[in-house]
Amino acid sequence: MIDLVLPDPAAEPDHVPDGSRLTAGAGNTASPDSFSDRHPVSQGTNLFPADPRRWSGRDRVSGRHSHELLEATIEDSVATSSSQPVANSPDSGHEVVPVANAGLAPNAVETSSVTSGTIARADVEPSIAYTPAHRVTVSSGDSLYLIFKRLGLPQRDLALMTGSKPLAKKLAKIAPRQEIEFYVDTESRLTRLVHRLDQIRSLHVSRDGNTFTFEEVVEPPEVSVATATGVIDSSLFEAGQRAGLSDNIIMQMAEIFGWDVDFALDIRAGDRFALVFEEQFKDGKKIDEGPIVAAEFTNRGRRIRAVRYVDPTGHTDYFSEDGRSMRKAFLRTPVNFTRISSRFSLSRRHPILHKMRAHRGVDYAAPRGTAVKASGDGRVVFAGRKGGYGRTVILQHGSTYTTLYAHLSRFSKGVRPGKRVDQGQTIGYVGSTGLATGPHLHYEFRVRGAHRDPLKVKLPQAAPLAEGYVTDFREQARPLLAKLELIGRTSIATAD
Repeated sequence: MIDLVLPDPAAEPDHVPDGSRLTAGAGNTASPDSFSDRHPVSQGTNLFPADPRRWSGRDRVSGRHSHELLEATIEDSVATSSSQPVANSPDSGHEVVPVANAGLAPNAVETSSVTSGTIARADVEPSIAYTPAHRVTVSSGDSLYLIFKRLGLPQRDLALMTGSKPLAKKLAKIAPRQEIEFYVDTESRLTRLVHRLDQIRSLHVSRDGNTFTFEEVVEPPEVSVATATGVIDSSLFEAGQRAGLSDNIIMQMAEIFGWDVDFALDIRAGDRFALVFEEQFKDGKKIDEGPIVAAEFTNRGRRIRAVRYVDPTGHTDYFSEDGRSMRKAFLRTPVNFTRISSRFSLSRRHPILHKMRAHRGVDYAAPRGTAVKASGDGRVVFAGRKGGYGRTVILQHGSTYTTLYAHLSRFSKGVRPGKRVDQGQTIGYVGSTGLATGPHLHYEFRVRGAHRDPLKVKLPQAAPLAEGYVTDFREQARPLLAKLELIGRTSIATAD
């Protein structure tokens, strides 16, 4: 018989070695490489109130339960302990769940216990008994060290468990309201730990002698398709709320169509939308929603449709009915602004110099410190002070286009001449340096050196769908477009 016994408990340290004490953190919500990450949306007073919530998708890591429970376990334990009071007996006052079947209580708010049982392993005598497990809901300020201390678990087990294994780092990110389940043996040694990361993912830690193995397990949610339609009276946000949409879905819709429609300036009463999107359920309860898989927006009588497509390589993007990318090579607006304080004009009275002079850009008023993003992929050709522009960044996009961002309060780390930047990457922050009466971004768009009105210039398209994927895209898009057509007609008929 091989007995899984650690060194003499008397020799165990009474504290966690340096580097192994873990503190509670906010936790990470994994954000996929999503379409929304690459497209900041103009947030005028016509779209959203300040600080709308952003959507982010969930991390899905495949995995399976790592521990193995052999047969003839719980029954043997109950048979050998028949002379002892049974927890499920009328005198016990509560019901006990066998360890082998114990799961996380979805609404647990305090430490509770489950029954002891006997589990057999290939290297352990089947007669070893296990003490109850504990379910703990993490509180603010908690750490694994404090939880182990409260439960009376050996700190040596914590030190062994939180070694250099990559998945062990996830245990350093426990957050309030997360649940952790502990299984211990009769000598108070940890045998298994289940850390519920979110509603579909959990981290399983299992003892193997004097070491622990880690595995991330995913329980995929049930996915259903929902539809929604709406008519705009005053703003997209209000129309979306009336249609029963969450902020997440409304923001996704704004990001999909934000390349073609300026939701701060272009929308009009009577504009319509229709959406087909996913909803996720776990145990009959809605836990998440999105992404939008097909959408239609009618702006001033112009109908625009978009379909989400995942190509065989796993790349995801939105395309029009004929396979054109919904993205453009440039963002229409590189900052989430409050209002346009000054438009493109060849003759404008300067507010500080009090002289008539050309204003070859657009001024976007925004709070100081608001992120300014590159409107397209390019290379930094200037980053520094530039006369009345104040702190300025100039980007070169190929041989044809140049964009300028002025009056910045500061630059982003690493932004310097020669540096490559991606569309949507933060390059600086709104300020009022140079000749400026208040915080705003002065933005210029040049074509072969000639200034163009950023609000009116025709933006070049991003790369279309690869030719080899066209047939696959059409097959996937056909039923989604048909569904859009149906719910759109139904919506109009109902309104009439």
